[in-house]
Amino acid sequence: MSDIDGMNVGLKWYVAHTYSGYENKVKANLEKIVENRALGHLIYDIKVPVETVIEKNGDKEKVVELKTYPSYVFVKMIMTDESWHAVRNITGVTGFVGPGSRPTPLTEQEVLDMNIESVEEASVQLKYGIGDEVTVINGLFEGYDGVVQSISEDLKTVTVLVKRGRRDMPVEIDADMIKLKENN
Repeated sequence: MSDIDGMNVGLKWYVAHTYSGYENKVKANLEKIVENRALGHLIYDIKVPVETVIEKNGDKEKVVELKTYPSYVFVKMIMTDESWHAVRNITGVTGFVGPGSRPTPLTEQEVLDMNIESVEEASVQLKYGIGDEVTVINGLFEGYDGVVQSISEDLKTVTVLVKRGRRDMPVEIDADMIKLKENN
């Protein structure tokens, strides 16, 4: 019996370290290997956790996926010689997380804390922040410039100090009615 087979503690999540930017390639290659070698009884799930973020700049929205844990691929598997070699020998994998050459499974609490098994809904991210100069692109103050004074917790409304004549006036505006001011 090899050292790896002796570490078998049943079905657990393990973390494979990869070269930066290789996470999705490693996942795709591992899925092909599992299918081709019929390793479905040893390797159950492969994840590259991502957070979907909606970047808003005025009326333009861009959906972006950001890797939650760059350079890591999470593999739910039974650790045996065969499964260890299948993961370890994929191009882009530098090894498993753990001391030396001994892969360490994640605890149940770590799996919960890292949200590996859950699916989160997209979060909103604005292209501007407090103190940024913006232009109002819609509504009563369309065409006016101002400075962002505050942003609501739900990111739906923004208070902008609109320049009107000689004085600035705080105005609460929907977040999608302003955009980052373009410098000419």
